[in-house]
Amino acid sequence: MADVARRAGVSVATVSKVVNGRYGVAQATIDRVRQVIDQLGYEASLGAQSLRSHRTNVLGILVAEFEPFSTELLKGASHAAEGTEYQLLAWSGGNRGTRVGWERRSLARLSGSIIDGAVLVTPTVVQAPQGFHVVAVDPHAGPTGMPTVDSDNFAGAVLATQHLLSLGHRRIGFLGGRPDLESARLREAGFRHAMSEAGVKVDERFVRVGGYRPETAEGPARELLSRTRRPTAIFAANDLSAIATMEVAFSLGLTVPDDLSIIGFDNVPESALATVPLTTITQPLQRMGYEALRLLIDLIEGVDRDTHVRLPTQLVRRASTRAI
Repeated sequence: MADVARRAGVSVATVSKVVNGRYGVAQATIDRVRQVIDQLGYEASLGAQSLRSHRTNVLGILVAEFEPFSTELLKGASHAAEGTEYQLLAWSGGNRGTRVGWERRSLARLSGSIIDGAVLVTPTVVQAPQGFHVVAVDPHAGPTGMPTVDSDNFAGAVLATQHLLSLGHRRIGFLGGRPDLESARLREAGFRHAMSEAGVKVDERFVRVGGYRPETAEGPARELLSRTRRPTAIFAANDLSAIATMEVAFSLGLTVPDDLSIIGFDNVPESALATVPLTTITQPLQRMGYEALRLLIDLIEGVDRDTHVRLPTQLVRRASTRAI
């Protein structure tokens, strides 16, 4: 950068502003800095590449943390990038501050200079920066105009609940997900719909929020299983919450599935490796990541296509559920 500044007769700070697309630089100066960058042959520089073509060919994937759900999505996105001109940048919030604040700051920092577009995993933001392409996976429950990729959460929850009902369970507990996500809302709606269709009244004392995380699911699960008249089965809205529920059951001296049937949602690799292999609803996580990145590339390249992708869910029977 110092070489460019010296050749262009400007300060390093001015070159930095030009490279990062910041305001406060005259157009003639911008043109002169760009010309010097070209002359010096900084082809390997993302900043130089962005200045010449207005693209970096780098796509971002923003996740709150690298847990099983997002890791599977990343695998799919990586497959989608193979054979293309695009590279991937995975960016994690690491639980710094509030999720909304972190996502907005990250998008402001990355958009327009480092990456050409982004896939947001379970975002809480509902709007992308103007002129910047964003695809949401498992989006926020509020109004959003962003292109999205998700699975059929409602149908999957119906399948999970019908499975427990078919085994004779009627006292069925529900451990919900993050209330701010559309997936959590749809999974609870699917649970309630299946119960209603079967003519079984939902016992609201058996409905709790688990938050999609083991540490937030453990308390509500213990509350449900410590009741004198406890559920005979629990539908946890994701696999990590279901596995946490299983561990709570063991700590209370219960056996799975003899004393308690448990079903999860996601089919992350850990579900098959649980102490008792977990019956679950599979959503094709790697394919969701693949489709999200393909959708983002198509949007950047101006391809006219449907901007909402919904993938099917299926029941995976394992050892954690049985007839009552």
